[in-house]
Amino acid sequence: MADTPSDMMKAASFDRFGGPEVLRIVARRRPRAKAGELVVRVDATTVNGGEIAQRRGKLQWIVRTALPAHPGIDLAGEIVGTGPGVTGLHVGDRVWGTVDERGPVGTAAEYVAVPAVLLARMPEAWTPQDAVSLVAGGATALIGLRDKARLQPGERVLVRGAAGGVGSVAVQVSKALGAHVTALAHPRSFAFVRALGADEVIDYHRSPADLDRFDVIFDTRGTQLGRWRRKLTRSGRMVAIAFDLDRPRRSLLAIAASAVFGSRRIRFFLGRPTAELFDELRHLAESGSLRSVVDRVYPLERIRDAHADAEAGGVHGKIIVAPHRPADAPSHAAGV
Repeated sequence: MADTPSDMMKAASFDRFGGPEVLRIVARRRPRAKAGELVVRVDATTVNGGEIAQRRGKLQWIVRTALPAHPGIDLAGEIVGTGPGVTGLHVGDRVWGTVDERGPVGTAAEYVAVPAVLLARMPEAWTPQDAVSLVAGGATALIGLRDKARLQPGERVLVRGAAGGVGSVAVQVSKALGAHVTALAHPRSFAFVRALGADEVIDYHRSPADLDRFDVIFDTRGTQLGRWRRKLTRSGRMVAIAFDLDRPRRSLLAIAASAVFGSRRIRFFLGRPTAELFDELRHLAESGSLRSVVDRVYPLERIRDAHADAEAGGVHGKIIVAPHRPADAPSHAAGV
């Protein structure tokens, strides 16, 4: 039986590596929920650094990307279908969460099927665009700062890349955990980062040698890791969430060599968030401890522009893609 228009949807895809120009919008069959899955109408997703590197072919040395590939790892939207065995979430619920970034589906699509264990109810009274700006960055920051670094109230934290999609949430999570936060950012981002709650904002061009020592360093850049590790206190901890993709072996060597420093080693991790973690983020958002970090919003048909903006840098928080936003709708800036 032939597919009807209602069986189909739009999704972003790329079948070769390269710049934003390799992205295209394709027609795909709308997913159906299998056992343990939910089908979600995707109202918002974001452009993440990892998927930019994947699209450029920079991650082939870590994990092979099968082509064609479909970008997008996070989402906020409404449940429109449930599979057998799902409990606690129902059609009509507004949810946020992620998909497995190693899997075959991407959230830059009108609909997506997601294991229910990766979704939770999104914050009450928040729009999907505001909520999704916290998903990937919030999960990464909470795992890195609370679980990996075991950040304690009163400790001093340094956040590298504090204006970006993860760093901007890491500043807020650090404050919610009771830390004193020093943020590294470009001078044009100082006001944005201060508004997030940073106690001190410093030009990222400053040499590490000019700075004090810190109990925790949260690094979103992945460059000069060994040099920054030396700015830890005697009991300090460093968490890195990125490689220097132009010199990946140097990053790996720095991480491996740091093991001799015991507790002061560089902890590199890839977050594996769960529904329980997103519930914790929801409580932080609803309590006022977290605020959205939306830079601007694009319709799905302009995902090339969204990727180009994110790749150019200078973004305050997150670039959002709204799959159901009209194709001719202009992008608009939001932010804090």
